[in-house]
Amino acid sequence: MLKSETAFSNADAAYMRRALDLAAQARGQTSPNPLVGAVIVKDGRVIGEGWHRAAGEPHAEIEALNAAKEDVTGATMYVTLEPCCHYGKTPPCTEELIRRKIERVVVATLDPNPLVHGKGVEALRKAGIRVDVGLCEREARRLNEFFITYHEKKRPFVICKWAMTLDGKIATESGHSRWITNELSRAYVHELRAQVDAVMIGVGTVLMDNPLLTVRLEGYAGRQPRRIIVDGNLRIPSRVKCLTTAKPGEVLICTSSVAPRDKIKQLSDEGHEVIVFQSKALLNFHEVMKELAQRGLQSILCEGGASLTGALFEAQIVDKVIAFIAPKIVGGKNAKTPISSWGVVHMDSALSLHDITIRRFAEDVCVEGYLAPSEWGKVPQAQRDESGVLRFVRGQELAGENTGHGTTKKQ
Repeated sequence: MLKSETAFSNADAAYMRRALDLAAQARGQTSPNPLVGAVIVKDGRVIGEGWHRAAGEPHAEIEALNAAKEDVTGATMYVTLEPCCHYGKTPPCTEELIRRKIERVVVATLDPNPLVHGKGVEALRKAGIRVDVGLCEREARRLNEFFITYHEKKRPFVICKWAMTLDGKIATESGHSRWITNELSRAYVHELRAQVDAVMIGVGTVLMDNPLLTVRLEGYAGRQPRRIIVDGNLRIPSRVKCLTTAKPGEVLICTSSVAPRDKIKQLSDEGHEVIVFQSKALLNFHEVMKELAQRGLQSILCEGGASLTGALFEAQIVDKVIAFIAPKIVGGKNAKTPISSWGVVHMDSALSLHDITIRRFAEDVCVEGYLAPSEWGKVPQAQRDESGVLRFVRGQELAGENTGHGTTKKQ
């Protein structure tokens, strides 16, 4: 049995929460590695702490051992993720824990990476070290939701973000949307971008807003997320900001087999990666996510527009929603709402968020929440007919846009 039936003490919980806090300090800096923190305790005293700071740098366990103020023989280590037992860019942590004669290791959660899963715990126990697993497991898994989703579901963790007015509009009828939210809300979006591997938008948003899709926080010197453009018909102009400001390889363009070959070559020659899916404009987002995972992307922030967001909901691969609501009213029968081309017919099929966090940015409100896998079971099975209209299997029809999942041009 890998997990422990041990009753953890209040002191155990306090030390593990400290390890979780340490791990969180490197948020957005460790991908493709997980966030990990470690605390070493001896005779009721903390004698060493550490966290994994970036891929390729020492793991949290080694950082804590190196920071120890005294001999760690007989000490307990609290670590937020199962210690690794394989050689990568760094040696196995298990070997060093054994060599330094740590007596007990408390692990928050097992590592989902098949190279490690359970093997780290077994290696330590085989060496005579007491290992207890499962303390603050829920918090530890939430901390590494990107890493865990990537390894368990073989796809990136998907966040859908939008900003809307009090009457639920993401733009006016003319398509104008700058700005719905205030500067504080927009700064938080840049913080979100700094934490993910990639930002995704549809080509309609490119055409309407011409965004950069970069992190522009004052003093920020960290990595920039990759930019993903979903464009089934490859309508993107070559001189838009998200392309002209990018270095080679920073932009991924997802398109279909109907895309013009000369345009594919042009964009490729300019240093952008064009991924062609064998479909007619309407992309299969399970295939898209599989391709993105193969490129090592563990997290994606989707910033719209409405058709792309709807396509992700239709594919049932949305893990988290972040919605900004500004106290503004714009009206307009044809003004865009956050999600199009997808919807439910009955209110009892509506998706409910859980683990909700509500933030205030001056007058703006931000609602964050998760979609549990069980929520999708409430939604009737649906499919598109040959014209691209979404139809429910039970015979109920929901009008859909026949514009392509990546085409989000606002009317």
